Amino acid sequence: MLTDQELLRYSRQILLQQIDIDGQLRLKASRALIIGLGGLGSPVALYLAAAGVGELHLADFDSVDLTNLQRQVLHDSQTVGMSKVDSAISRLTAINPEIALVAHRVALDEDSLAAAVAAVDLVLDCSDNFSTREAVNAACIAAGKPLVSGAAIRLEGQLSVFDPRRGDSPCYHCLYGHGSEAELTCSEAGVVGPLVGLVGSLQALEALKLLAGFGEPLVGRLLLIDALGTRFRELRVKRDPACTVCGDAHA
Repeated sequence: MLTDQELLRYSRQILLQQIDIDGQLRLKASRALIIGLGGLGSPVALYLAAAGVGELHLADFDSVDLTNLQRQVLHDSQTVGMSKVDSAISRLTAINPEIALVAHRVALDEDSLAAAVAAVDLVLDCSDNFSTREAVNAACIAAGKPLVSGAAIRLEGQLSVFDPRRGDSPCYHCLYGHGSEAELTCSEAGVVGPLVGLVGSLQALEALKLLAGFGEPLVGRLLLIDALGTRFRELRVKRDPACTVCGDAHA
């Protein structure tokens, strides 16, 4: 049940017929893993905590650096040098003490990543490198867990949802294969702060839709964002039956 305090806290989204009390209860019972607490992970963590997702698992092995603060709004000048996970826990607890927070302060290897993914209902990939995204995708396919994947660099962003529970859903590997242009990181190529905020906010929205059970998730579609011209484009993405991660031979 929802307490009187929770009914008041979440009243504005409970008013939405697509969410209502039942959707809020589903959010309260949900567990989500956020991989990366940087530019994308910041709005993801803030909005999922504020929305009442009952248990957030926070994974990041890095510490807060002064150069992060231009875009990583989860952190501030007082937490420079602190573990990003600890910085996030402090901020998220202040926003919503009603939720549970689970910390992963070290890099996840294959076994620990598999265990972390298995322990939640949904995964949000907010990392900034291809190898991590590939590993997270493989773990989600193996565990049958939906994955909300976002990326942003320079003035371009991308977003998609991969849901192995649906037979028609592609996976990250279907889309990108064994490599992608996005091997550059923001520290090498640069990025504008509001763009990662936009992509991360959309990731949080897709997660809420999946967890509460409303709307049409971005499955089988890739959203491309051109921040320079403020243009959005959508591409259809099909599952590859020969995919080496989710293809028929691995089903």
